[in-house]
Amino acid sequence: MSAAPTTPEKKDASFAKTIWIDYGIIVILIILAIACSIFVPGFASRFNMKSLALAVSMTGMVACTMMLVLASGNFDMSCGAVIACSGVVAAVVINKTSPSLGGASVAVGILMALIVGLIVGLINGMTIAYAKINALITTLATMQITRGMGYIIGDGRAVGIVQEGFFVLGTGSWFNIPIPVYITAACFVVFGIILEKTAFGRNTLAIGGNEEAANLSGIRVSKHKLLLFVIHGIMAGFAGVVLASRMTSGQPMTSQGFELDVISACVLGGISMAGGIASIWFALAGVLIMGIVQNSMNLMNVPTFYQYVARGVILLLAVIFDRYKQRR
Repeated sequence: MSAAPTTPEKKDASFAKTIWIDYGIIVILIILAIACSIFVPGFASRFNMKSLALAVSMTGMVACTMMLVLASGNFDMSCGAVIACSGVVAAVVINKTSPSLGGASVAVGILMALIVGLIVGLINGMTIAYAKINALITTLATMQITRGMGYIIGDGRAVGIVQEGFFVLGTGSWFNIPIPVYITAACFVVFGIILEKTAFGRNTLAIGGNEEAANLSGIRVSKHKLLLFVIHGIMAGFAGVVLASRMTSGQPMTSQGFELDVISACVLGGISMAGGIASIWFALAGVLIMGIVQNSMNLMNVPTFYQYVARGVILLLAVIFDRYKQRR
């Protein structure tokens, strides 16, 4: 017997459901932005838009590489600690080398901060890819180690930076737009191209989709995972440099819980924690939604404790939505 013909109503319902599953996060972003513009006083002002862009810039930078790590079926809980430690290392090195190197000490400090991120990424990658240790255990361990090293290097306190030229990276602006916003935009462009237009991006998605099949197809899975964590570590180190520049000091106590914000933004944007699914546009949407919610709560003077609850609820809903899409 032939199947019953599909009615126009069923086709429309099926199409709408497909659009919601595939592009629901974009719809939510648009509705949220419009609602906040109408109901939150001062949200749509030029000053607040500038503040919002600056506030999400840090999350956006790290989300670009966290997206790749998640797409491979892994995640990293150590990036917040890397940001803090890298900022402290940059501050200490700049201060120590300023008398002999002058302005060149800034470049040396940035380089050492990036090396911190590289080393942590290398440890994470080697342990996860080659020793086959769970990513959660590995990155929780390196998070504690790196955070502790930040406190040790900074002697348990914030380290002020003597080279004022270093502050341009975090506090400067071009055409009245903060430099960190330009950096974040460049990161989204670069990593978007890597994910969607290169063999490296396709291999990352293949590993997250089916690691065994990817290995059989000739992809060097362990080496690829190692490289992903190294790239992510370097990006976290660079984010630490930008944050230290904004704060004019390296602070070992900063960025606690930052990794959860980044993961929340990525998962909220539709990047699967099981791997194999990622989009740079959805990652951007997730970052913006998290930023808009945080910004709106600040404008409405919502107490900090309630903001923690709201962010936790958003993360829980994002994970539930991710699980629902996997079952689909």
